[in-house]
Amino acid sequence: MKSTRIATLAAAAGALVASAPALAQSPQAFYEGRKMDMVIGYSAGGTYDLYARLVARNLGNYLPGNPTIVPRNMPGGGSRTAMNWVYSVAPKDGSVLGTGDQSISIAQALGDPQVRFDVRKFNYIGNPARENNTTAAWHTSGVKTIADAMKQEVTVGATGGSTSSQYPKAMNALLGTQFKIILGYPGGNDINLAMERGEVAVRGSNSWGAWKATRPDWLRDKKINILVQIGLEKSPDLKDVPLLMEMGKTAEDRAVLKLLSSPTAIGRPVFTTPDTPDDRVKTLRAAFDKMVADPKFVEAALKENFEIDPVSGADVQKIVAEIIDAPEAVRKRLGEIIGGVEQNTSGAKPAPAAQ
Repeated sequence: MKSTRIATLAAAAGALVASAPALAQSPQAFYEGRKMDMVIGYSAGGTYDLYARLVARNLGNYLPGNPTIVPRNMPGGGSRTAMNWVYSVAPKDGSVLGTGDQSISIAQALGDPQVRFDVRKFNYIGNPARENNTTAAWHTSGVKTIADAMKQEVTVGATGGSTSSQYPKAMNALLGTQFKIILGYPGGNDINLAMERGEVAVRGSNSWGAWKATRPDWLRDKKINILVQIGLEKSPDLKDVPLLMEMGKTAEDRAVLKLLSSPTAIGRPVFTTPDTPDDRVKTLRAAFDKMVADPKFVEAALKENFEIDPVSGADVQKIVAEIIDAPEAVRKRLGEIIGGVEQNTSGAKPAPAAQ
């Protein structure tokens, strides 16, 4: 026993010694020719995936040493699987980036037991797109407005404890809608397929910019009806669509809906591991800021129908902390509405993951 313990301690010490030179390297030396990972908490084809891949293709050009960044999809638990892996398993050296659901900070603030990490400890690098989210219904569903969803039961596709289920829960509780939430879809693209197949009538959450980027034909052909937009102010081209936080019947309801709407500024966040050396965090943030300010990058993004409205890593870090530190009474009420883990009791089966 004693010899085994000594061997284990010696191996651990050896690993620490081996990692010390890497941690001591300058950012230039560390990133020179390196292969990095971008861990994406959803399946391929959805908005988080597409924005993450856009960043992965370009960020290395602005980092010293021009490393290659390779996207890796790790769907599960509304991106909790990927975020937990980045938090707990990935090397804490700035070689791994990740993206996950913007509403995880809300989930942590409400004490969600499935959040087994502290979102404040991720080092946020930036958000390429601050934009309103939407709840949208398929054109054949018979649901054209939120008022329609108050008159009949409406099936909603959702990935898990993310905005895709949180928004419908809040609208059921505070507005009187009759959304029936179907959980378990690996990503937004899978929910889109489910709407086309008639498995669900509504997608609980997708950003307005994402609809324009990934399904412009649906907008052109009026295949979806935008029921509500979620953000702190209306999008310029959605002036006729109600803003969720303004629809509360009381001041308390509106405060709850405002808290729920706040993560839209977090958008499609890019982060790295906790305990990453400060100089590498600064280097990653500087590269991100330089990238999103480069007219060539913005032009390239627009050609792919991506709108760039960035938020710096430092600002995302601040917003996450403010959400978790929101007034207890507001957090408690929101927790009563969207807290807990829903079960898929409808008998419907989620679509298979997109290939």
